[in-house]
Amino acid sequence: MTGRPVSDGGGAQDGLLRLVATDPAAAHARALALLGDGTGAAAVPALRAAGLAAKELGRLAEGLAHLGRALEIAEAAPDGAYAAALVRMSLVGLLSADGNVAGALAHASRAEGVLRGTDAARLAANTACALARAGRLAEAQDAAARALPVLRRGHDPAVLNGLLNNLGLARAFQSEFAAAEAALTEAVDVAKAAGLRHQTAMSTGNLAFVVSRRGDVPRALRLYAEAEPSLSGERLAQCRFDQAETLISAGLPGEARPVLEKALASAAEHGYRCDTADGLLLLAHAELDDDDPEQAVRTAERARAAFAEQERNGWMLLAEHVLLRARWATGERSPVLLRSAAAAADRLARGGWADAAADARIIAARTALALGRPAGDLLARVGSPRGSATARVTAWHATALERAESGDARGAARAVHAGLRVAEDHADALGALDLRARAAGSAAELAALGLGLARSARELLAVEERRRAIARPVRVRPPADPGRAAALAALRARSGEHTAATARGAPPPHPADLAGLEAAVRARTRRRSPGSGPSGPTPGVTEVAAALGGRALVELVGIGGDLHAVTVADGRVRRHRLGPAGAARHDVRVVRYAAHRLAAGDDPDAAEALAGAAGRLDRFLLAPLRDVLGDRDLVLAPAGPLHGLPWPALPSLAGRPVTVVPSARAWLRARTSPEPRTGGHVLLVAGPGLEHAGREVTALRHLHPDARVLHGPGARAETVRDALDGASLAHLAAHGEFREGNALFSRLRLADGPLLVHDLDELAAPPHLVVLSACDIGRGDEGDAVLGMAGVLLALGTATVIASVTPVRDAAAPAFMTAFHAGLTAGLPPSHALAAAPRTPGVLGVLCMGGG
Repeated sequence: MTGRPVSDGGGAQDGLLRLVATDPAAAHARALALLGDGTGAAAVPALRAAGLAAKELGRLAEGLAHLGRALEIAEAAPDGAYAAALVRMSLVGLLSADGNVAGALAHASRAEGVLRGTDAARLAANTACALARAGRLAEAQDAAARALPVLRRGHDPAVLNGLLNNLGLARAFQSEFAAAEAALTEAVDVAKAAGLRHQTAMSTGNLAFVVSRRGDVPRALRLYAEAEPSLSGERLAQCRFDQAETLISAGLPGEARPVLEKALASAAEHGYRCDTADGLLLLAHAELDDDDPEQAVRTAERARAAFAEQERNGWMLLAEHVLLRARWATGERSPVLLRSAAAAADRLARGGWADAAADARIIAARTALALGRPAGDLLARVGSPRGSATARVTAWHATALERAESGDARGAARAVHAGLRVAEDHADALGALDLRARAAGSAAELAALGLGLARSARELLAVEERRRAIARPVRVRPPADPGRAAALAALRARSGEHTAATARGAPPPHPADLAGLEAAVRARTRRRSPGSGPSGPTPGVTEVAAALGGRALVELVGIGGDLHAVTVADGRVRRHRLGPAGAARHDVRVVRYAAHRLAAGDDPDAAEALAGAAGRLDRFLLAPLRDVLGDRDLVLAPAGPLHGLPWPALPSLAGRPVTVVPSARAWLRARTSPEPRTGGHVLLVAGPGLEHAGREVTALRHLHPDARVLHGPGARAETVRDALDGASLAHLAAHGEFREGNALFSRLRLADGPLLVHDLDELAAPPHLVVLSACDIGRGDEGDAVLGMAGVLLALGTATVIASVTPVRDAAAPAFMTAFHAGLTAGLPPSHALAAAPRTPGVLGVLCMGGG
């Protein structure tokens, strides 16, 4: 969608022109100093250098003025034809940036018959840039490929670097990622060897763009961070556009939008009309992926108008593609959309936009199916899976639809699983847990198709487990990052100051300070590649049934607006349609609100509301399963908002051992988590400001006399984090805060500031059992990925987490937790010890998660 073609660095006329590729600011100053009042032919090289440098510094209008003056001087000189052609060569790049691609190509055409040898190859490099800007990808690639041998034999690394950039980007746009990465890696090497700092940064940013499209988001983010400090003007705006595309592809359109809006403002301010149009197209994608299709339509129309004005017909096709996607997202299912999508797919294919063409055909086919019309011909033309992970998922989606329409149910199911496997492999390459959690979005519609096609309980469970595996956090062991550690320490210190100021009634630090530090932690985290292998195969029903023994599994599955359940008990797998999910979602909200009120104090109205909603949920979710479940211990894999339900509130689960898990696969992994190594210690922690935390830990110390105890000033975040390593059991009583929409910054308040979820992946050997005696800290985010402190501990290898999904009444916690630990020391499994502990409304939301 973006990626940045590179125009010439000026050729080998003199050292001044070469300096443009190394230090544009210095080249600009020197060129102006050399110009003085000169107006003769000798001024032409300096004017070219000044024009090219001004463009790189964000002063496009000035650059065009310098080149215009140079062209006038050269054309007026008796023997200035060749010099004029060189100026036209430079104008190709600046006019392209100005959005005047037709003008750029006209100048290229006039220079083509004049320039010879290496200069002709340089012109071809600039022409490739203009052709890529126009969306004429095949022509751009051909032009670059023809010039490459000549420039490789020459001695102008600046122009060779530019040509390699253009060739690499043209190949990337056509999904030839291996060839694109090879060309751009060579471009970086050429620029580095020649000491071309500015062009090294540009090439590094373009390499990041290709690496991102190939699916390696962590490496792309590292490369962007490496490139950005050496960029300015247009190149900096372009780099930020490309970073925004990476954020969109990583499922972060909400974060991409402000980045795009800022870069768009900069591009418009400096007159980069070509980049402005590109940025509008990207912004439309971000708005669409951020569930704002109406705004996406308006922005895509602006992009299309800009491309039309600039005569960039190839890119107009991509704006039409966004408009198709937006129309589909708004719910349109009309013959007009069908015709529009089919015609646009053909135009996109002819223009070389293979991935967008495949997606447009999918839209056309799904519209046809919604209208009761055949779609086989459209689907058959999508082609074999290739390109980015999203493109390959799209291709498998088409295959599944085509096979389903032809009555090949088994073939359709195989295609769904193949597409979901692509999405899972893509997710496995992501080191940051929030990126992995969002990776499921690229396969959401394919997964929905698979769930709808499933005819048996086994098929339904297999598709749902594969879907959940994409988003599920896995154990990550990246190399240590001192920069990230420093950012976490700074955030902790600032957060501690904020808490202390609030307690004193003093003005807290500015919120922007905390937001900036959190952004730094996120950025460093997302650049890390995973240090562990893939998450492993999805278990089969036989494996799940064998591990369950006398337990029963209930996995809840949303299909359209309905909720279904798959049960596994006594080796048998059954499917149950429970009914519309809307009422259940409402009752979950009622139960959570009532539990919150009851944790704050006695409230008869809240107790009545909770009893009513919990009873309705019990009848909806569990009563239809009663004959299958009997009185067995339960393993529950909820769906969506049901992850935040305090399950013990349901009458049929009171006093019953229940383990809540993200998926059957996650439960199996937790069940097989290694037992704590010999010598593993017990850790007891009491955080500050929690009235009964000290009493709670004192009571537990009687049950665990050899425990290591941290409280008061000793309960510092990094001290607690380090003490968690290698523990067999850890109990943390502290104020907890779940961050809605930003779960990896959920926290436990300790003496010097918060212990964050981000801190936990520093653990080499997480505790086997963790008890989090804190409000809301068991909650998760990102749907079934259940990001949050409990979910991440399980992903890191903790077998079982005891935590609350609702507020906890401080005064009720000591007795409840003492009873739970007494059960543990008596030899009960955690789920049984928790079920046996007498509950009051103040501890209603404490759940057993993981292995149980």
